[in-house]
Amino acid sequence: MTLSRTSARSASFHPLSCLRAIPLAISLAIAVWPAAAQTAPDAAAPDVTASAPAAEAVLPQVIVQEKAQEIGYQPKRATTATRSDAALRDVPQAIAVVPAQVLQDQQVRSIDEALYNVSGITQANTLGGTQDAVIKRGFGFNRDGSILRDGIRTVLARNLTFTTERVEVLKGPSSVLYGTMDPGGVINMVTKKPQLSFAGQVGASLSSYGGGGASVDLTGPIGEQGLAYRFIADTSDVDYWRNFGKNRQTVIAPSLAWYGRDTYVRMSYEHTDYEQPFDRGTVIDSRTGRPVATDRRERLDEAYNRTLGDSDFFTVQAQHSLNSQWKLNAAYSYNRNGYDDYQARPVSLNPTTGILTRRPDGTRGALSQQHVGQINLEGKLQAGGMTHEILAGFDAEDSNIFRRDIIRGSNSGGFNVYDPVYGNLPNATSIDEAQSAQSDKIRQQALFAQDSIRLSPQWLLQLAGRWQHYDQIAGKGRPFVVGSEADGSKFVPRAGLVWQPSSEWSIYGSYSESFKPQSSIGSVIGTLPPETAKAWELGTKWESPAGITATAALYDIRKRNVVVNETIDGQSYARAVGGARSRGLELDAAGRLGKQWQLIGTYAYTDAAVTDDPQYQDNRLANVARHTASLFAAYDFAASSSGRWRAGAGLRHVGRRAGDAANSFNNAGYTVADSFVSWERPWSGRVVKLQLNVKNLFDKNYVSSSGSPIYVSLGERRQAVLRAVVDF
Repeated sequence: MTLSRTSARSASFHPLSCLRAIPLAISLAIAVWPAAAQTAPDAAAPDVTASAPAAEAVLPQVIVQEKAQEIGYQPKRATTATRSDAALRDVPQAIAVVPAQVLQDQQVRSIDEALYNVSGITQANTLGGTQDAVIKRGFGFNRDGSILRDGIRTVLARNLTFTTERVEVLKGPSSVLYGTMDPGGVINMVTKKPQLSFAGQVGASLSSYGGGGASVDLTGPIGEQGLAYRFIADTSDVDYWRNFGKNRQTVIAPSLAWYGRDTYVRMSYEHTDYEQPFDRGTVIDSRTGRPVATDRRERLDEAYNRTLGDSDFFTVQAQHSLNSQWKLNAAYSYNRNGYDDYQARPVSLNPTTGILTRRPDGTRGALSQQHVGQINLEGKLQAGGMTHEILAGFDAEDSNIFRRDIIRGSNSGGFNVYDPVYGNLPNATSIDEAQSAQSDKIRQQALFAQDSIRLSPQWLLQLAGRWQHYDQIAGKGRPFVVGSEADGSKFVPRAGLVWQPSSEWSIYGSYSESFKPQSSIGSVIGTLPPETAKAWELGTKWESPAGITATAALYDIRKRNVVVNETIDGQSYARAVGGARSRGLELDAAGRLGKQWQLIGTYAYTDAAVTDDPQYQDNRLANVARHTASLFAAYDFAASSSGRWRAGAGLRHVGRRAGDAANSFNNAGYTVADSFVSWERPWSGRVVKLQLNVKNLFDKNYVSSSGSPIYVSLGERRQAVLRAVVDF
């Protein structure tokens, strides 16, 4: 059956049409390269700090802003922590950065793969692999608002694309700077920016699953007045790792930037078309508490289980320097995600017979939209013999999550998980009017201020606060029935103290709060009052002159009105429990060992449990592993006439996790290995590179996350990816 397209979306998805355009772009790029390389200005771009993101280099051969981000594994600065360019050691919160080199070495294609390199993070319920879903310090779920792009919240289903330059994670409550969200932290996708020097890259890849992709990335000046462009295109068409399905995605992303004497302006647009399996994974055998003993490659649904959609992200960012000490920053963004999906939803399993009861369901005309406006003033002043770094501003957001048609079929048996026969459960077509027209609208306005006070060369005090107002209405049905309606205001504070006994060490402590209004556009048990949280953190940071950056942090987060999801008769329900807490230890280290070794490693101990609820008292929070760890190392071989070789490998470990809120089953811990080898050499003024990555090297069978005993996501089996790149 052909999936219908919503009226809010563009024309039919044809990934090959974009693929055919990429060779033309490649040919043009190679043709114009000699002239562009000769006319590109030698001078570096104007000094633009990262609150309006600086021009950053994607290719090692081009470094427009030396201070923007260092090449390699060692991060020293980040924009997410203070909404301005800040040294990591000056921030009284743990920050983790996954640099561009790590993303390149590991051939990262999803946010999950990037966050393997950050401590204290596990995967939440991904809605059958259709949504980014990240748990930070014990808290988080899909659509929780914790994922940003260049500091702006998104409603996109998948947020990491070929346009991503690096990933920054600010641990702990971040409501003071970024508004209503969970207390676990925020994840910021920092995108590639236009450069004032010409550079380009074309690439192609092949997957052992079947299929592959192609990409082009071009940047350079337009004239000699500080105007620069960037054009990125990426397309992939890869067979799904199980017995049927396709992962298809095409990204087109043009952008322009102007670097004036006192003003910086950037406009960017990204359009994505995608098709992906809607795969609920496997189910739990209630007799063993483990996934049913079937071939993991065999799906338990139907060929029509897929999501077909498109998204857009438009941003304008500007910065104007008022004088040498003060600057004004402003941004506006509109982003949207529209999709249709269908699924043969698992409802219940008879473990004795192996018969899985399923129900054909679907969603048509789903559309999430968001408008975001930001303006802030940033600067320095002297008062009382101390230096104050001030940030103050106003934020406004208007978002709506809408599902036009909810399609519901009838329960059907006859499918045996041990001997699957497909094609006997037709796709549903009946619209459930009472469940359709689901809508969750929220408008938010906020004032915030932050003062980083240099008390002395060794002591730094940071004080911040945010006043937040919101209006929210949610409901469903034709005719529409309001399910929840609320408005209110809240002040949230943050305070931190940093002691720097030397140029290498810093020790910090902080207190912060978070706030998040909540509702459910689906079914709710009881009411969903706003979530609130308080957090304490104590940590230390170390920057070695030899090239290592490390952070250790202890934290304690107490949260009220935590939302958990329950499945009753195959239908998901949201419910607020009284309270939960998460406390733990996190270690992150990254950088260079000697001249040839680079590494990034993590460890986290997370103790997250329900503290106040008559039904789930003392239960562990779902999908939160008590122990997680990762280590990835790369080695640069000496260059020779045959070229330069680089190789690396790593391990990632996730411990045992509760499978659902009721703790009715556990997902076993697992350890997965990954590796890569690359070769590059100059050729006719260009650089040619080949890279082979093997993910899940030993083909480990594991559960990545779960939502209930009938929604259990499986980790991907071993995959080899070969990529060829030409840089010029």
